[in-house]
Amino acid sequence: SLSPENARNIFPLADYRPPARKGDFQKLAKEDVRFVGFIDGVFLQDYPPTPIEVYNLLQNKDLTLIGAASLGALRAVELEKFGMIGIGKIFELYKKGTLDSDDEVAVTFSEQDYRLQSEALIDIRYTLYHAYRDGIIDRDTKRILIKTSKEIYFPHRNYDELFARVDGVVDAKVLERLRVYLQANRRSLKEVDSIKLINFIKERYLKSSENV
Repeated sequence: SLSPENARNIFPLADYRPPARKGDFQKLAKEDVRFVGFIDGVFLQDYPPTPIEVYNLLQNKDLTLIGAASLGALRAVELEKFGMIGIGKIFELYKKGTLDSDDEVAVTFSEQDYRLQSEALIDIRYTLYHAYRDGIIDRDTKRILIKTSKEIYFPHRNYDELFARVDGVVDAKVLERLRVYLQANRRSLKEVDSIKLINFIKERYLKSSENV
């Protein structure tokens, strides 16, 4: 959702780790940590952390657990009543029931450097909303593009695949205008929410350090 480089620029003192897998939170429970930010988890490559695993970490009363942007937002909705904190728009959308599927945030990534290999549906929605607002596409085109995006299996979901599927359905000039727009205007709500989480932890950490 956010590159480690960009994350470190915001809060260099934090320990940034790969997308969480089953068992990672059990290991965390044995570490001396005060704040844990949960953003990404694996979807396809391995098993993700289960709600009970995350719940068990919450039993440490000296620890603050925050979730946002991706699987972290989903777990925060499930475990908010047990003390997990949710941050950002994606968390709010899941909490309200506007979003109800993990397909909205699911992506695939390289095992070597964790670079994205597909596009999150929520980020396509977010980008197309801005394209509509900026007058690049009309409402009907936005609806067709979102509907088609939902039909693409998440490991294959990207703009090239999307454009190929709507070729002949959406006007070619409109698609070309959108292609040009995307070169400088691709947006990520997952990234926006990840930054909010890191800033939240940064502020809490610095404030707690002042009181030590």
